[in-house]
Amino acid sequence: MSRKCQLTGTGPLVGNKVSHANNRTKMRQLPNLQRKRIWVPEFGDYVRVRLTTRALRSIARMGFVQFCRKNGIEIEYSAS
Repeated sequence: MSRKCQLTGTGPLVGNKVSHANNRTKMRQLPNLQRKRIWVPEFGDYVRVRLTTRALRSIARMGFVQFCRKNGIEIEYSAS
């Protein structure tokens, strides 16, 4: 599984670590991904997602469905 937020698409950043002697080595900054089960009142069910803490804070503020609409994310819900 890739280290990418399922809702925002945020992935790892690549850069250089620079030592005091100005030696450069490649490094990756990974996003803070969390697996969460979010209650969606519009569906009356839980949704499992892997998302960044930044996206989680936004969802807590505005709601899951509204967050998806704002970011142009299509939601498919099937009651199974």
